Amino acid sequence: MKLSVILISILFFGIVSTEEPGYVFGWTHLADPDLQAPIGGSTTGPEIEIDENPNPYWLELQSPGLSKYEKDRLAILAMQGRYKANFDFMETMGFFETYSPSRPYQSWGTEFVKVIEDREDFISLQHIMVMFFEQDDGSISDPIVVKHWRQDWHYEDKTINVYVGDNIWKKQTLSDKEIQGKWSQSVYQVDDSPRYQGYGEWKHYKNTSSWVSEETNRPLPRRETTIREDYDLLSGTNLHTITPSGWVHEQNNSKVLLNGKVLAKEIGLARYQMVSDFDWSAGEEYWDKTKLFWLEVRNYWKKTLEKSDQVQVLKANQEKPLFAELFGLADSYAKGNLESINEVAPVISKYVEEI
Repeated sequence: MKLSVILISILFFGIVSTEEPGYVFGWTHLADPDLQAPIGGSTTGPEIEIDENPNPYWLELQSPGLSKYEKDRLAILAMQGRYKANFDFMETMGFFETYSPSRPYQSWGTEFVKVIEDREDFISLQHIMVMFFEQDDGSISDPIVVKHWRQDWHYEDKTINVYVGDNIWKKQTLSDKEIQGKWSQSVYQVDDSPRYQGYGEWKHYKNTSSWVSEETNRPLPRRETTIREDYDLLSGTNLHTITPSGWVHEQNNSKVLLNGKVLAKEIGLARYQMVSDFDWSAGEEYWDKTKLFWLEVRNYWKKTLEKSDQVQVLKANQEKPLFAELFGLADSYAKGNLESINEVAPVISKYVEEI
C-alpha cells in the first residue's frame, strides 16, 4: 500500500481496523442490515498488548492533601502516555422526515501523547500516531508515523475562537464569572490549524476525575468531511474522564445546518488504553527531528489567531490540502534541509484569510 494512500485513509476515513463488526445499538429497529454494519479503517495491524498496570497519574490523583487546582493539572497531565485508541461513533436520531441514518463508525490506532509545553496555567499535549500494518504476504510493514491532533489546556482563559461555519473562527471574550475555576481546551488539526475551543470545569471524585465542556461548535469530522455534504457543523459537548488504564473522551453531538436546523444527533466514544511492548521509537525520532519545525507552525497560527477577530481557513489551495504541504516540509526538515522552516509562513498564508 502506498504511503500517500495510507495517510489519506488514516486522516479522513479511519485509522486501522482488525476487529470484526460487533453489536451496535443505534437504529437496530431498521430492516436494512447495512445500516447496522460499521464503517471505518480497512487496513489490518498486529495484535496490541494492553498494559495492566494502573496509570501513575491516576494513582497520584488519589493522594491526600491536593488542592482542586493541583488535581486539575494532574488530570490533564494524566492524558499523556502510550495508547491504543478506539474510536466509535453512532447516530442515535434524525430530525427530517426523509432522513436515513449513516452507518456507525469504528476504528482504532496506536498513538502516544506527549507534553510539549507545561506552565502553571497552560499545558500542551501533542498526539503522535505510530502504526504498523499487516501486508499481503503476512509480514509487518515498517512503522508509519503521523503527527496527529493537539490539545492545549489554559486555566481561566479569557479569549477563545468559536467556529461559526464555512471554515471561519471568530474571537470571543469571556467574562470573569464564566471562566472562574475553569479550563479551556483548544483542539488543533494535524496541520495545527484551529478545530474547536471550549471551556469547562474539572470535577474530582475519590477514584476518578472528569471535565465537561460547554456546548462547542466544530467543523465536520475528518471521518465525514469528504463523504458528506448534508450538514455544516457539529455542535456538542465533550467529556474527558481519567481511568486506571488511561482516559476516555465522550462526545454528544448535533449535526447542524447553518440555517439553525439540526439534521441528526450522534454519540461518540474515544477510549485510550495504555499499551506495553510496542515500538514507539520511530515516532519519538520523528518528533525529535521536527519539533522545532512544528513550533514555528504553532507560533504562526498563534500570532494569526491573536491579531485577528475572524479567520477563515481555506480547505485547499490548488487542490492540495494544507496538511500535505506542511507534512512535506516537515519531512524535508527532518532529512536535514533546515531551510524548509522558512517556508512555513509563505505556505500557511496561502490558506488563511483574516476577516
